[in-house]
Amino acid sequence: MIAATATYRRVMALSGPLLPVVSFLGRLPTAMCQLGSLLLVAQTSGSLATAGLVGGALAAGQTVGGPLLGRLADRHGQRTVVLAACWFDAFAVAALVAAALARAGTLPLTLIGLLAGAAVPQIGPLARTRLVALAHRAGADDRLINTALSFEGTLDETSFVLGPALVGLSATVAHPAVALALAALLLAVCGSAFALHPTATVLHPRAGARGSTTGAPRPTAASEGPSAPAPDGRRAKPPEARPAHARMPRAVHAMRASMALQGVIFGACQSGITALTERLHQPAQAGLVYAAMGAMSAVAGLALALVPARITLPTRWRAAAVALVVLSVPLLFVRSLGALYPVVVVLGVAFAPHLITLFGLTERLVPAGRLAESMAFLTSAVVGGQALALAAAGRLAEAHGPSAAFAVAVGAAVLILCLALGEAARRQAATPTPAAAAPAGSGR
Repeated sequence: MIAATATYRRVMALSGPLLPVVSFLGRLPTAMCQLGSLLLVAQTSGSLATAGLVGGALAAGQTVGGPLLGRLADRHGQRTVVLAACWFDAFAVAALVAAALARAGTLPLTLIGLLAGAAVPQIGPLARTRLVALAHRAGADDRLINTALSFEGTLDETSFVLGPALVGLSATVAHPAVALALAALLLAVCGSAFALHPTATVLHPRAGARGSTTGAPRPTAASEGPSAPAPDGRRAKPPEARPAHARMPRAVHAMRASMALQGVIFGACQSGITALTERLHQPAQAGLVYAAMGAMSAVAGLALALVPARITLPTRWRAAAVALVVLSVPLLFVRSLGALYPVVVVLGVAFAPHLITLFGLTERLVPAGRLAESMAFLTSAVVGGQALALAAAGRLAEAHGPSAAFAVAVGAAVLILCLALGEAARRQAATPTPAAAAPAGSGR
């Protein structure tokens, strides 16, 4: 534990204490707007269908807009892109509040929700990219980079616990509009502070976090495929050797699919938890149950710093996938709140390790000049998967009960395991055998 604390102190020293604070507050609106828009539109319009359309448009906008903003940040630097996005998004959220209070029609509310989602400034993914860049500039090893990603993952998990809680509190004490007004304020103030922080200039606009790659040779076929990390999962070549415009390795697509399936698990669990608490006539418990799961996930993310370096990232991916399957199956048999709380809290142990490991693997595989785009793509994949699952699993839960929604979560966990095992098999097949690697004339 002392070693882990020392490592986290090194992570904090990379950027100073202000950046984590403003990046955390700046990413809170992302966690607040989804639930806040649903509650606001449902209350002002009296239509759950309209609220669902607005919430879906918000998620769709973020799913599509996230990678685009990430690519712009890779090409032009974070400062200008984040400043423009956070102010546009702040005005879009404020416009959504005004339109809802004015009881505007479904179409204008949906369009504003789409714009608000597309303009989300992606502070979480960009903070990861910035911290990784600072770590590389300081000559950090892979262990410190993994810890930095764990720290950022914990900030994400905490924001997704605190954000809905703030929305629920505002809706109970005052009005859902208060929560969205606060979200708009945080976007403008903390988003600007994140953009203007001195560390924003650590990233070269075109070469990414690791310095210019002009004139660097293209990676070999092996480095572009799923075996880009060395066979033991460590970095196979220095990041400076990866050109900014190299094509994406195929393994990255499997990781994005795995991240989208993680979003499906989130959405299915949320639908199942909501359906079960309503069936038990205790709907107010749904947020508390989900918050307990998120809190345990955050703790597990911090604890990743204790994992020995010899346990490589591909191994961690497979282990997290197995844990997701094993720990999600008990959801199918939950019938009471007394059983629901321990089951979802234990399941939360597997969430952050899976998410953080995928961020770590992506950081090792993607070209230098596309890191922000790739981090944003992973975050958008979670949002998209969660939105689809909320729609599908919600209908299943309504028609067949909570277990049907939880079955979607279990199925997604199984698919994640299949992806992890498939990539392991493909990596092993791509690794040259000793005989194949022997030079000609060696006598073998």
